[in-house]
Amino acid sequence: MKNYNDFYNSNFRDLNPRQRSGQKKDGKQEREGHGSSTFLSEIEIRTTLVGFLKEDIGTGDITSNLLIPEGMSSKGTIVCKDIGKNIIASGLLEAKIIFDICGCEATLLVEDGSKITKGTDVLAVKGSSRSILKGERTALNLLMRMSGISTQTNQFIDKLGGLSKTVRISSTRKTVPGLRYFDKKAVVIGGGISHRIRLDQLILIKDNHIAVVGSVKKAIEMAKSVYGDKRKIECEVNDFNGIVEAIKSGADIVMLDNFKPEEVKESLNRIRKLGLRNKIIIEVSGGINLDNIYEYAAAKPDVISIGSLTHSVQAINFSLEIPR
Repeated sequence: MKNYNDFYNSNFRDLNPRQRSGQKKDGKQEREGHGSSTFLSEIEIRTTLVGFLKEDIGTGDITSNLLIPEGMSSKGTIVCKDIGKNIIASGLLEAKIIFDICGCEATLLVEDGSKITKGTDVLAVKGSSRSILKGERTALNLLMRMSGISTQTNQFIDKLGGLSKTVRISSTRKTVPGLRYFDKKAVVIGGGISHRIRLDQLILIKDNHIAVVGSVKKAIEMAKSVYGDKRKIECEVNDFNGIVEAIKSGADIVMLDNFKPEEVKESLNRIRKLGLRNKIIIEVSGGINLDNIYEYAAAKPDVISIGSLTHSVQAINFSLEIPR
């Protein structure tokens, strides 16, 4: 299986869509981990998390400073309180860093990506009582959101059954400003792929671009005239003729936008008969949910992108417990 994280975000990687097995030369399966070049350095992460803490703390926690003596120490544990099934823990590394920034010592009790249930202890923290409470809300907010995204991503993948070996679930850019890195990392932890993170990582020609330029062919030709093979090109289309035009014009990926499941199946069968299927990566997007995901996957596209993974998150409930 191909490393689509690198494919969507790399400027120069040569990925042949015809090689769909995803195996390296040594025969080992290629894994799409969340430690790839898609994601930020620890320094960048810490800088972002410091900003989150400043947003929450302001000039200081006046309640804790009033009630808790400066030298008092405490120990606490973050516990999963959610009754959901197949919960995927995500954001634990970020929570650990947040407590570290606050001068506390945090220990992961499970790893990101672990399946947990209600009552699972996921992180232990000790240090200044004031400092623990200073980082509590920011750490929990990220942990709850990222775990919700990872859990939902995993639910979509589970719906695919055996088709998940060839059909990948992807996020989109429908994320909360300031949280894109964390949202997309959570998708990857849940087993999905990030798609592009920024506008500078992939040329994605959408319907409004085509409306301005005039045609799929002209838009792709303009992109190639400037970047050649130095940028991957994806083109969004809304009918079968657009698929063929995009492939023949040299797109690397074609996104079938708002196609019905039967339309995806028919379109892929038709381009297969034309000898074009192995020349392109097919992405499907628009109106896809847990109830219809299998129908779309059964048509055997390469990627299914789902905006609701990040724009409609159901957080997983965690709390920090400090014993009396």
